[in-house]
Amino acid sequence: MHEGGEGSGDRLVELIVQHHDSIRAGLGYDDYELLRSKLQAYAETPKDGSKAALRAMRGVRLVLDRLPSAHPVRQALDGPRFATAMTLPTDTIVAEALAVLSSQAFPSTATIIAAAKNRLLQAPALSAEGVRARWGQSPPSGLIVLADPQHGDRYPAFQFTADEGTPHEVVLEVNRLLLADIDPWGVADWWLSDNEWLGGQPAALIGELADSRLLRAAMALVEEI
Repeated sequence: MHEGGEGSGDRLVELIVQHHDSIRAGLGYDDYELLRSKLQAYAETPKDGSKAALRAMRGVRLVLDRLPSAHPVRQALDGPRFATAMTLPTDTIVAEALAVLSSQAFPSTATIIAAAKNRLLQAPALSAEGVRARWGQSPPSGLIVLADPQHGDRYPAFQFTADEGTPHEVVLEVNRLLLADIDPWGVADWWLSDNEWLGGQPAALIGELADSRLLRAAMALVEEI
């Protein structure tokens, strides 16, 4: 690889832009972020023959080598055009690539978890005060309790009957089966997400489907783990 203007270095970055969606899918989160960081390092490095620029572009190439062999970018890299020394890409093309890759970046794990929790907290729920008013300090065991940083503990309302406000027995059974005391968010997500086998959200199907069917669906999840 040697310093230069237009050439195989520019072509490499053009390929990244052209195939960014499949690159994102083929690399996965960690390697995709590594690819962006290598390009960013190259963009921030002086192009006056410094070894840092060369290292950064070698890093880009090495990350792309992790793509499946059938991927078009891998096939191009394995072809004759990239068999010899590569020119360094121009800053303009690299900046355009970084803009595209950044717009396609994976959300962080923390962002995904926060979004999932926020969705669950939007579901109708009883406050801890409301539950204590009915059952004192010892509500029935087996209930899902979600810790809301703004409003305190929340008890998703689907767990209770509409007429008497007592817990559905099937809910308590499923919650215990799925270990709601250990993973309340995961169990709440099971109840409040579409279930292909049941044909809808389990929480919305309480009383419409036989309790035994809800239990079998939960048992199937346990058997998969």
